[in-house]
Formats: sequence, structure tokens, C-alpha cells
Amino acid sequence: MTDINNEAQFKRELESLDDLQQRRVAALFVNHVLSLGTDKRLERVVKTASDEDATVEELAAALKLAHAVTFDSHARCGAEGHWDDQAGYFVARAAVAAVTSPEHSRAGGPAWQAAMSARMAYTSMLIDDDTDQHPAHTECEWQYQCLSDYLNA
Repeated sequence: MTDINNEAQFKRELESLDDLQQRRVAALFVNHVLSLGTDKRLERVVKTASDEDATVEELAAALKLAHAVTFDSHARCGAEGHWDDQAGYFVARAAVAAVTSPEHSRAGGPAWQAAMSARMAYTSMLIDDDTDQHPAHTECEWQYQCLSDYLNA
């Protein structure tokens, strides 16, 4: 039984996943922060990333769509840097990571990139949130538990 409780172990476990597992775990990370963005097109991207039978063509279409959302989100952030818009941008970046093939992914692989962007989305939301209604866990802790659950299933 795997119980992840630190960043080094988290990254090591992510890097040990095969391509399909990377994509499915990345989709879990994106889905967790999906509500922080406002662009409903990302739901289709996450659905494709989660589909173990997704074809190369479907993944390419999802990647193109995710890139379009990233571009649109980045344009909305503007010079004023509204944190809600920034959160949406990072959700879109996480979605891009989820449907990027490992050989074209940035350092650490798709799941790692999705995890980092999801954390940035969560952090962006917290910066401008004055409700004091935050969950007791951090996004990192949630990701550790999510990956542990995935590996132990």
C-alpha cells in the first residue's frame, strides 16, 4: 500500500506511471480545480483525458481546444491581473498538460505539469478570496491523497 506524504515521493510516483496512467491522473488533478475556471470547454478536454480509449485524433483535438482556452484565459487576465482570471488560466494550463503526450510534455511529465498548474489555480483563487471558508487541506495534500488512492485501487 502506497501512502504519499512528501513532494519527492509524489514526483517519483508520478514519473513511474505509464502514458495512460499519467493522462488519467492528470485528468483527476484538473477535474479537482475545474470549478475555479469559467470556460466550460475544459470539461470536454478532461473527459477526453480520462477516456482510456481516446484516439490519437481525439487527444489532438482536445489539446487544440485546451490551447485555445489557455490563450483566451491569458487574454482575459490582462494587466490588472484579476486572480479569478489567473485561476482560470492555470486550470486551462493543467488541462493542456493532461492531454499532452509524455514525449512532448515539459519536465516531470503530464501529470506533474497538471499538478503544478492545478496548485497555481488553487493558490490564485486563495489570493483574492476573503471568505475564510478554505478547506482544511492544501491542494498538495489533496493531490498526495488522490495519487495514493489511485495507486492503491
